[in-house]
Amino acid sequence: MHILIVGGAGYIGSNMVAVALGAGHEVTVLDNLSTGHRAAVPAGAAFVEGSIADRVLVRSLFGNRRVDAVMHFAAFSLVGQSVKDPGAYYDNNVGGTVALLREMVEAGVSRFVFSSTAATFGEPETMPITEKTPQNPINPYGRSKLMVEIALRDFDAAYGLRSVALRYFNAAGVANGCGEDHNPETHLIPNILAVPLGKRDAIDIFGTDYPTANGTAIRDYIHVSDLCDAHLRALDYTASRSGAFNLGSGTGYSVREIVAATQKVCGQSIPVRETARRPGDPPVLVASAALAGRELGWRPTRGIEEIIASAWEWRQAQPNGYED
Repeated sequence: MHILIVGGAGYIGSNMVAVALGAGHEVTVLDNLSTGHRAAVPAGAAFVEGSIADRVLVRSLFGNRRVDAVMHFAAFSLVGQSVKDPGAYYDNNVGGTVALLREMVEAGVSRFVFSSTAATFGEPETMPITEKTPQNPINPYGRSKLMVEIALRDFDAAYGLRSVALRYFNAAGVANGCGEDHNPETHLIPNILAVPLGKRDAIDIFGTDYPTANGTAIRDYIHVSDLCDAHLRALDYTASRSGAFNLGSGTGYSVREIVAATQKVCGQSIPVRETARRPGDPPVLVASAALAGRELGWRPTRGIEEIIASAWEWRQAQPNGYED
């Protein structure tokens, strides 16, 4: 199968490229490198620099090569940035994706896997989050992803474009030599690892008075290899039908547990700074993958120490990320 992976120079996208190549697929990557890295694209994939919103470019991709399916990792994904500049998020995440979908329909490409987000659920009242949990996003990022999910249902009904949307919280860890290198870096694990690397003097813990066992917030983490496995299974699912699935551990880890696990993996003490909660941070955000287990045969296989150890190994080898 020939797969067009948009956003394939980013963290999750580049891992997906490696996994798809390893499974014997032909891969073309489309990425504008606004947040991705050309050096992250695995050898063996064709690379095209450009935007999913460029319909002439996308049309030429479909016209010049046989594409069987598209996998989408090309969204902007910073919550704070989406609040400050919602227009950019609706332009790229919604407008760009709809432009891509329209070109797929014109070209007769009918299989699509969408890397969505559990942010479409907002602040749910009960945990873990299931597919029956109401989707009430609380920021433009989450709303932009939900809008695409709605569009996918409409494209399926009108044009027969089969799709799977996968919702999850925190992808983490390293596989295939494709590490996590964002600017700015907002994810907890790489920020904690910056301390033993000497790039930070401490890690900030935002809130220690949550109604959890140790007072710190609990979040879901999925090893990027497990995440890519879910996307590959979702691609198989689109052979005959569409769907939307949550991916998660069902339990999650607290901030203090992540710090403790990182100290164990690195063999170093990691100083923390305790500060007030950030507005809008719920105590617990975890997702149930029960439906994905039944329908896709998927479950997470790697625990938090393996996640951190893989990230630590990559960061020690490339302390400056892809600038090394």
